[in-house]
Amino acid sequence: MPSSPRNDLRPGASASGASTGPSKRVDLIVDGVAMVQLLGPQDRLLRAVEKQYPSVRVLVRGNEVTLEGPVDDVVRAQELVDELVAMVRNGHDLGPAEVASTGRILDEGKGHPAELFGTPIVTNKGKSIRAKTLGQKDYVDAIDENTIVFGIGPAGTGKTYLAMAKAVQALQRREVTRIILTRPAVEAGERLGFLPGTLTDKIDPYLRPLYDALNEMMDPEVVPKLLAAGTVEVAPLAYMRGRTLNDAFVVLDEAQNTTPEQMKMFLTRLGFGSKMVVTGDVTQVDLPTGASGLQLVTRVLDGIDDIHFARLTSDDVVRHTLVARIVDAYTKYDSEKQAAQFARQQQNQAQGGAQ
Repeated sequence: MPSSPRNDLRPGASASGASTGPSKRVDLIVDGVAMVQLLGPQDRLLRAVEKQYPSVRVLVRGNEVTLEGPVDDVVRAQELVDELVAMVRNGHDLGPAEVASTGRILDEGKGHPAELFGTPIVTNKGKSIRAKTLGQKDYVDAIDENTIVFGIGPAGTGKTYLAMAKAVQALQRREVTRIILTRPAVEAGERLGFLPGTLTDKIDPYLRPLYDALNEMMDPEVVPKLLAAGTVEVAPLAYMRGRTLNDAFVVLDEAQNTTPEQMKMFLTRLGFGSKMVVTGDVTQVDLPTGASGLQLVTRVLDGIDDIHFARLTSDDVVRHTLVARIVDAYTKYDSEKQAAQFARQQQNQAQGGAQ
């Protein structure tokens, strides 16, 4: 992105008025289409740049973006704006979460997101689905390189969405002949067993998120035909017993709600020419007993060739930025709770020994 000749280093003050030593001003010229996308609704993307670098003042006049503030921060902010413009031109859909993750990747010197996340997995009706964080990219790459991949992480990290995008991609490339999407039918604190209707009607609420994602990635008019032909199958995990799944891309969602026996049953359905992706969040187990097959499998299968465990974190959350903070808050709470429980156990053992 070209910048104007005004790029002068001069002593001055920050936008807040506090003296910070040398300051810098950079004027960047952005073409009209890229500028509209860079601004976003209510200028939210450039506001996200300001939030990323609070000491930098961001001004917009027409197709010119002015950055002013401490030298180091302006240099970093300029690099971020340049990268965002490159991403917009490459067809990326940007939001505040993408601005934050792009800034983090640049600050850590881990490459240029416009290049790292350049190729979309699936494109439908002008919308491109691609990895948006380094953790997501490693997850997607692992799916390409391994037969079985476990995507483990908190809500909003794209575990299921990206797995389904890779499944649709594999079907479109004729790498597999069918897609099978499954999840355990376990209530999350509510009893749904007395819902009216047939068995299909009763299990539909559990599988609805998978149908919704399918309709986003494929033409909604095509999805019913693929379902009717058996090319795409969405079914509860119980329907997998006794089957061998050949030439299929199989996605098991909400795997934290499988029992150890169910997880073993599912993994042994693997047939020739197939891939499996298992997704789940070990902090959201809804099983009455609490014995999760996903928690156990991370210990049982760790280190086996052609099986990969991709662990996503709050850094990979691509929903509202508040979701990442909620995830971190719960993680901190759980850690403190476990530490307190361990301390009580140690204290009880010490008291028992003294008696």
